[in-house]
Amino acid sequence: MKLQELQTGILIIGAGPAGLAAASAALNSGKQILIVDDNPAPGGQIWRGGPKKVPDTRAAIFWDRCQNALNVQWLHSARLVAFNHTHEAIFELAEKVVSVRYERLILCNGGRELLLPFDGWTLPGVTGAGGLQALIKAGADVRGKRIVITGTGPLLLAVAETAHKAGAEVLLVAEAQPFSALARFMWQLCLHHRSKATQAISLYWSLKKIPYLSNVIIEKAVGDTQLTEVHLRRGGELMTVQADMLACGFGITPNTEIARLLGCNVAAGVVTHDERQCTSVPHIYAAGEITGFGGVEKAIAEGHIAGLAASDQVVRQDDETTREHAQHFMHLLRETFAVTEEMRQLASDATLVCRCEDVSLAELRQHDSWRAAKLVTRAGMGACQGRICGAACQTMFGWDAPELRQPVFPCRTSTLAAIAASSLKEAK
Repeated sequence: MKLQELQTGILIIGAGPAGLAAASAALNSGKQILIVDDNPAPGGQIWRGGPKKVPDTRAAIFWDRCQNALNVQWLHSARLVAFNHTHEAIFELAEKVVSVRYERLILCNGGRELLLPFDGWTLPGVTGAGGLQALIKAGADVRGKRIVITGTGPLLLAVAETAHKAGAEVLLVAEAQPFSALARFMWQLCLHHRSKATQAISLYWSLKKIPYLSNVIIEKAVGDTQLTEVHLRRGGELMTVQADMLACGFGITPNTEIARLLGCNVAAGVVTHDERQCTSVPHIYAAGEITGFGGVEKAIAEGHIAGLAASDQVVRQDDETTREHAQHFMHLLRETFAVTEEMRQLASDATLVCRCEDVSLAELRQHDSWRAAKLVTRAGMGACQGRICGAACQTMFGWDAPELRQPVFPCRTSTLAAIAASSLKEAK
C-alpha cells in the first residue's frame, strides 16, 4: 500500500460543530483547509449522521459553506495513526494511507463518555448514555425495548428523548445529583442562559410521562447472559427495575491524548489555550470539548475564533463575548454535575475495570499509579489503549492520565509498512 501525500495550510481534526465552525471562519482567508474526521459523515456526536439529518439549522449552514468552498478538502472515515514530525500527520483510510503536511493545526477532536465501572457493567444491554444515543442515530432498533437511563448531567434527558422517539419504552431517568443542585442549576439558567432554560423545560415537558428521579445512584446490573434487572438506590431505599437496556452517563472526558502527544499543555483534564484558542504550542489551536464540555454553543464559539486566528484574521470583541457566555455555561455544568465520591465507589473488588485485559478493582488497588498498575496487570493494554479504564482510574484513584504512544489508534500492518517505506525513501 502506497502513501499518498497532501499539503494544506490549515489541518482541522474533527468535523463536529467546533471543526465545522473553524473551517467556516477560516475559508474566507483563502488558505487551503483540510478537514479530517473518523466518521463517514460530518457532524460529530452532537450532529451525528450528517448535518442534513439534524434539526439544528447551523449544521446545514456550516456544511454548505464548507462543501461549496474551493479551498476546503475533506477526508472522511480517516483514522489518525501518527505524527511523523510537528507538521506532518498520517491518516489511515479504508484503501489508502495519507500523509498531510500542514502549517497550522486546529484540534477539534471532542471528548468521550466517562464510564465508571459497577457490578454488571459489562453485561450485554449495558451501554454508556451517549453510546446508546450514537447507536440509535446509527440505526439501532430499540423499538419496544425497556430502557433505564441513569448517571448525571443534562445528557440523560437528551438520550431519553432520542430513545423515546425511536420507539423505546423509557422506564426511568435517574439523576444522581440531589434536587437542590438541580434547582440551583435551573435558577442559574433562567438568570444567565434563558434559551437553555427554555430548551430544558421543553425537553422535560415533552418527557413528562417518563419518571425523572433525583438523588438516585446505580447499585448494579443483573443478568446471566443479558441484562434483566437494574438495581438502584435512593437514599436508604433500594429499587429494582426489570429492563432490557441500561444507559449510564457520568460526564464527558476530553480527548486530550493527541494534544499531549504534541506537547500542548493540559491542566485539570482539558487543553489550555489563550484568548485566540492557541495552545501552548504556537501553531496548534484547540476548540470544543477538548477544552471542556459546554455544549454546541461553546464548540461553535471556540471553533469560530480558532478558525479566525489560525487563518490570521481579526477576532472581534463580539466573538469573544459569545465565547465567554458559552464558557459560563460550561462552568455551570461542571459545578452542578461533578462526579461525587459515591460515584467513585460504585465498583466492588470483583468488578472488572479493564474489560480488555480482565483486570479487577482489587488488582488495581494494589498499586499507586497508572504506570505501576499497567506494568503488573496489563491494564490499558487492550484495543482502547486505556482510554476507558484509564479515565476510570483517574476518577476513582486520582491517578495521572495514561500516556499515549504512537500509533495513536490501532492500525493495519500495511499502514505501518507504508509509513516506514516513505520514511526510508525520504532519508535517502
